[in-house]
Amino acid sequence: MKSIGFLSFGHWNPSHASQTRSASDALLQSVDLAVAAEELGADGAYFRVHHFARQLASPFPLLAAVGARTSRIEIGTAVIDMRYENPLYMAEDAGAADLIAGGRLQLGISRGSPEQVVDGFRYFGYQPPEGTSDADMARDHTDVFLKVIDGEGFAQPSPRPMFPNPPGLLRVEPYSEGLRERIWWGAGSDATAIWAAQRGMNLMSSTLKNDETGEPFHVQQAKQIQAFRDAWTAAGHDREPRVSVSRSIFALVDDRDRAYFGQRSDEDDQIGWLDSSTRAIFGRSYAAEPDVLIEQLREDEAISAADTLLLTVPNQLGVEYNAHVIEAILTHVAPGLGWR
Repeated sequence: MKSIGFLSFGHWNPSHASQTRSASDALLQSVDLAVAAEELGADGAYFRVHHFARQLASPFPLLAAVGARTSRIEIGTAVIDMRYENPLYMAEDAGAADLIAGGRLQLGISRGSPEQVVDGFRYFGYQPPEGTSDADMARDHTDVFLKVIDGEGFAQPSPRPMFPNPPGLLRVEPYSEGLRERIWWGAGSDATAIWAAQRGMNLMSSTLKNDETGEPFHVQQAKQIQAFRDAWTAAGHDREPRVSVSRSIFALVDDRDRAYFGQRSDEDDQIGWLDSSTRAIFGRSYAAEPDVLIEQLREDEAISAADTLLLTVPNQLGVEYNAHVIEAILTHVAPGLGWR
């Protein structure tokens, strides 16, 4: 069995070719797609966060709205760039969204990806301390966030409060019990996967990672997952971690599918550079008739190793078509692989 959800980047474009032409469209259609996915039996609705872009950016209003409109489906991010975040304010927002959703939040966070602007986090008021990097700052913000959502009091109460306080030091409110175990780290390397395991975070591994061995993407990703699980065991945590991978997967079951994805040429991994010193490998996409797709996916070692699969969806093709994409995987592919 495997948890299957969708991952939307929430792109919008005023072009007539897009069915998502404004930020309002992207947000409202995201809610509608989550509702549709829940009705179809999918397990998760996840959203990417990109700043300074025509994409989804501020996750917590969206997560709260989805939580209010759904009752079962997991609701998450993949991922929030922690370089931009005030950890305490984020803890308040996350706690509120999780309570609205009834404890269904699965919050993916990370160091972030290449940006639309140069050092965009500086415009948000954050700058790495002298001698440290933006990645160090993201991990520092994460450590503070994780400590705060543990729920322990740390703030000295006023001797003359406006309202009565409970005894002892105060914590950030609202507090949502169990949220700490539903934090995921988006790891781009084996080392950051190990770092996440040591801190008791679940693992998110996307469609790209640092090219560390020259092997096929799915092989490197499977080894990253094993390194994470080994580190988790060594850390002595008292629960089983979760691991997700993201993939672009399209079952060609009608003429629309064949028109959109039948002639795709990205069936091989690609190599690129995230910056001047970081060589990355980008995983292939899958688009085929269901019987062919089942055999191809059997060979993906990372999908086999993960308990959660996030299907990246082309959100600008509209809610109805994206619901069809999700349904085709759930109906025509997942049972053949033993996922349903």
